[in-house]
Amino acid sequence: MVYASLGRTSRLLLLLAISAGLLASDGGAPPPVAAKFLGLFDRLRTAEAQGKLGHPQHIAFELFESDINDYIKYALKTVPRPGLESVTVKVFPHNYISTFVLVDFDAVERWRPGTIPALLKVVLSGKKSIWVDCRFQTTDSKAVFSVEKAYYQNIRLPAFLVAQIIKIIAARQPEKYDTSKPLTLPFWLKQVWTADHSIHGQN
Repeated sequence: MVYASLGRTSRLLLLLAISAGLLASDGGAPPPVAAKFLGLFDRLRTAEAQGKLGHPQHIAFELFESDINDYIKYALKTVPRPGLESVTVKVFPHNYISTFVLVDFDAVERWRPGTIPALLKVVLSGKKSIWVDCRFQTTDSKAVFSVEKAYYQNIRLPAFLVAQIIKIIAARQPEKYDTSKPLTLPFWLKQVWTADHSIHGQN
């Protein structure tokens, strides 16, 4: 599996991880959970190609929370992402996702000096884990998300600050995402939504 050919799949995983996409490269045989995800990406890619030729193929999928977390762990280990050390997600109904993210705040400050307010620099420095909840919506094959709440330990973080940190990290990824704008869903996906502990989609 060639890394470049998987670039668009990261737009889907961006919704899962609240940051730039998390992809795996072709560094040997992937574990079963990764093979499951990569197989789905292959089917969606084939369906997209057939659709462009006028032969649409309907594909619906369900991804479980535990599998998502296992794949993110594998993907980050295989292809490290600037500014991110680890990501764990919890999936709730109504397009609500809770994440626990280990962020390199020193890198964020290097990339955009002054991002971290002076009052928070004492705690938001180095590599720290923050809890971020967000909600996303998909319309016309595009997705937008908003930060609902965020914490470092018991300190509530301003939503606008966390949204800015996400934007900075996303922009540093190879795909150069702009999370301030709607993101086009990959593979001609029309809808993505959540249920309890699972994420669903269809083209």
